[in-house]
Amino acid sequence: MRLLGLIVPALALLVSTSAISQTAYPDRPIKMIVPLAAASAVDVAARIVTQKMADNMGQQIVILNLPGASGLIGAEQVARAEPDGYTIGGFNDSIMTMVPNLQSRMRWDILRDFDPVSLVATVEWGLIANNQASFRNAGDLIAAARAAPGKIDYGSGGPGSPQHLAMAMFASAAGISLTHVPYKGATQAATDVAAGQIPVGFQGLGTVASLVRGGQLRLIGVTTEKRLAQFPDVPTVSESGLPGFFFNSWFAMLAPVGTPKDIVARLNSEVLKALGDPEVRRKLEELGFAIRGSSPEELRSMTRDQLAKYAKVIKEMGITNE
Repeated sequence: MRLLGLIVPALALLVSTSAISQTAYPDRPIKMIVPLAAASAVDVAARIVTQKMADNMGQQIVILNLPGASGLIGAEQVARAEPDGYTIGGFNDSIMTMVPNLQSRMRWDILRDFDPVSLVATVEWGLIANNQASFRNAGDLIAAARAAPGKIDYGSGGPGSPQHLAMAMFASAAGISLTHVPYKGATQAATDVAAGQIPVGFQGLGTVASLVRGGQLRLIGVTTEKRLAQFPDVPTVSESGLPGFFFNSWFAMLAPVGTPKDIVARLNSEVLKALGDPEVRRKLEELGFAIRGSSPEELRSMTRDQLAKYAKVIKEMGITNE
């Protein structure tokens, strides 16, 4: 009885402390690490969504860009962070499912070291060209590449990046040879296409929509099944040169493994709440994003499936991280 008298108050204190912790979260700013360059598609989407989340939660969400090494450095910072809900990650599917299939030695595991929060949006993609390039659609690019094998350069955000994988898949399907020029980030690759340093590349529309609308780049194809309402005059790659070609990517939020389930649930509900806001939806859709949202379990299942899919694609096409 004396022991019971000690245990009951202790349990009551534990429950009370837990309740206080739950109601207090978040009681200070949250840091989101984006392992990609500022102004990349995921970075743009992250800033739109987290601003609304911050407004709703009453706490600032600070974006920290840590690009480099195809996202490995920034992702490791999230994996090794204190699992208290105050450090989260904004990742694209390249970091989650492509890069792990290209690295023989990984210091983190996407399924083991992270707790999924939510899929946020999928990123629609386009084939871009500089204003001096002669090709006006995917068919023109294929014809030019066949006439001059290996002579046409394309830019990417780095070895194993979505830009790299998209063009490798395109070239393989078309039976052409192009020369890969890797950059440290998608934004720099897009900027060099606009500047005329390289002629073409695949990019997420969130990265290049403003450059296209401003006339600094030409969008010569979209990798969707149908033409996009935002760019109705731009043909799909499938209709203009490579039937059946389709490519997109995604933006998701994750937390370090071990983050309390109630905090993961809170973050998930805040993501979904932000995505339900008409202004957030409008901004994302104008930039070429398709609104998604998911449960943590759905995101984990998608990640597992996509890992297996890209393992097969990368092996079959002989893609390396150079």
